[in-house]
Amino acid sequence: MKTEQYHKVCYWTEQREEPVVLRNMKTGEIGVSFGCTEAGETVQVRLADGGLDSWERTECSETIH
Repeated sequence: MKTEQYHKVCYWTEQREEPVVLRNMKTGEIGVSFGCTEAGETVQVRLADGGLDSWERTECSETIH
């Protein structure tokens, strides 16, 4: 995702406390955002199986919002 989209996802996730559904373009996995790390440009996601992961901005695409 582009930097602008990343900042939007982080705003919705952290300021508005509304998770965003994301897709990892490398693996095809779907996750729901629950945090961001600005320094590394990563998004922390909760996966469908309940697992947690951290995806780089360039690996993500927003699916719904």
